[in-house]
Amino acid sequence: MEQFLERLTDVNNVINDFVWVKIGIILLIGTGILMTVLTKFFQLTHCKHWWEKTIGNLFDVKVISHTKDRASISQFQALCTALAATVGVGNIAGVSAAIMTGGPGAVFWMWVAAFFGMMTNYSENILGIYFRRKNHEGEWSGGAMYYLQDGLGGYSGMKKVGKVLAVIFAICATLASFGIGNMGQVNKIVINLTSAFDIKALSGKVLYSSGDSSVTLYMLIVGVILMVLVGFVVLGGLQRIAAVAEKVVPFMVILFVVGSLIIIAANFKGILPAFKAIFTMAFTRQAAWGGATGVAFKTIITQGCKRGVFSNEAGLGSSVMVHSNSNVKEPVKQGLWGIFEVFADTMIVCSMTALTILTSGVIDLKTGATDAASDATLVAEAFNTLFKYGNFELGKYFIAIAILVFAFTTILGWSHYGSKAVEYLAGDKAPVATKIYKALFVLMILSGALMTSSIAWDISDTFNGMMMIPNLIGVIAMCPVVMKLTSNYVSRRIKGEKIEPMLSYDPKIQKENAEVIAETGED
Repeated sequence: MEQFLERLTDVNNVINDFVWVKIGIILLIGTGILMTVLTKFFQLTHCKHWWEKTIGNLFDVKVISHTKDRASISQFQALCTALAATVGVGNIAGVSAAIMTGGPGAVFWMWVAAFFGMMTNYSENILGIYFRRKNHEGEWSGGAMYYLQDGLGGYSGMKKVGKVLAVIFAICATLASFGIGNMGQVNKIVINLTSAFDIKALSGKVLYSSGDSSVTLYMLIVGVILMVLVGFVVLGGLQRIAAVAEKVVPFMVILFVVGSLIIIAANFKGILPAFKAIFTMAFTRQAAWGGATGVAFKTIITQGCKRGVFSNEAGLGSSVMVHSNSNVKEPVKQGLWGIFEVFADTMIVCSMTALTILTSGVIDLKTGATDAASDATLVAEAFNTLFKYGNFELGKYFIAIAILVFAFTTILGWSHYGSKAVEYLAGDKAPVATKIYKALFVLMILSGALMTSSIAWDISDTFNGMMMIPNLIGVIAMCPVVMKLTSNYVSRRIKGEKIEPMLSYDPKIQKENAEVIAETGED
C-alpha cells in the first residue's frame, strides 16, 4: 500500500507541477491582468462605488433580507456562503505554508494575485449570473460549466469544445469537493483539535498506525461528530447552508481579525520590518541571477500566488456556483460582491495572518527560518507570544478553534459546489444524483478524520488547478461579454444614462428581470 501511495504521489507531483507552475500561474495572473485592463482597472477606478454597494449596503433590507423565493438566497447570504468556502484553512495554514516555503516575500505575491484576482472573480460572477438558468427544482444554477457550454460554446464551431471543457470543469469540481472541500479540511480539524485539547483516555487508544502517523479513538469520535453536524446542515439544502453561513462567517472573521490585530499591536515595532521583509524578499537579489537561485525566486512567486488562490479561490470558478443562487437581477451587482469577497479574504484575513506571524518573531525575517513544526503551529506560536500564561497556551487553543470553524464552513460551501457540478453532469437524473452525492459527501468526512496520508490533500490541490484552466479559458473567451456588461452597468448605474439593461443571455429571463427592475426601481 505504501509503495502505491508513493507512486501515486510521484505522478500527482508531476501533474501538479505542470498544471500550476507551467500553465496555471501564468494563466491565472494573465487573466487577472487582462480583465483588469479591459475593465479599465474597475477595482480602483470604481473603488468607492463597489465599496458602497457591498459593505456599505450591509444594513440595506434589499441586500440582507431573506427572499421569499425558495429558489434563491439573498445577496448577503450568497457572499457569506462563498466566504464560508473561501475563508478556511488556507487563511491560516495556507498563509503559513506560503511563508515557510517561499519566505516573507510570498505574501507580496499573495497580494498581487488578490489584486488581479478581484477582477477575475468579478468576471466569473457576472458571467455566472448572465448565463444561469433554473434547474428541475426551480433553483438557479450557474457556474463555469454554463458559461463554457453556452458562452464559449455559442461561438461558431466551438459548441463541442465548450461542452467538453464544461464537463472537465464539472468532473474536477466534484472530485476537488471531496478533497480540498472535505477530507483535507476535516483532517486539519481533527489533527489540530485532538492535539490542542488532548484527552489521554481517548488519544491513548490507537486504532491503527501507518508510518509515523496513528489513528486514535479520539480522532474517530471527532470525525463522527463532524459527520453528524455537517450532515444536518448539508442535507438541509442551500437554504440551511446559507442560514448557517450568514451567522457564523461574519462572527469568525471579526474574531480572528481582532485577535490578529491585538498581536500586531502588541508587536508594533515589528510592523515596519515585516513590510520591509515582504517587499525586499519578494525580489531577492539571488533570484535575479537565475540558475539554482532562480528556482528559489520561482518558488516564492508560485507559493504566494498558489496559496492566494487556495485562499480566495479567484480563478477556480467555484464560488460562482453559489453567487449564481443570489436573488439579484443585475449581473454586475453580484460581481461587485465578488470583488469584495477577494478583498475580505486575502487583503484582510490573510494579511492579518501574515502580519501576525511576521511581527511576532516566530520566523526569521532575513532567512525565513522557523522552529515551528508545521504551518498551523506557526500561527499558534505567534499567538502564544502574547496569549500564554505559564504552561497554558491560549494561542494554541484559539487557533485550533479558528481552524475548526473556518474549515467547518468551508466544508459546507464546497458541498454546494460539488452538488451543482453533479447536477450539471447528471442532466435529467440530477435530483437523484445530487441526493446520492450529498450522502456520499457526508460519509467521506469520516475518511478525512482517519486519513494518515496527505495524498488526498495533494491530489485535491491538483484538481483545483485542473478546474482553474477550463474556467479561465471560459473567462478569457467571454471577455467581450464582461466588457459589454460592465460598460452597460457603468453607463446606467453610475453615469445615469437611459439604456436597456443587459441581464441575461436568455431572452425570457432578460425580459422578466427587466420588467422587475422597471417595476421596483431596483438599484
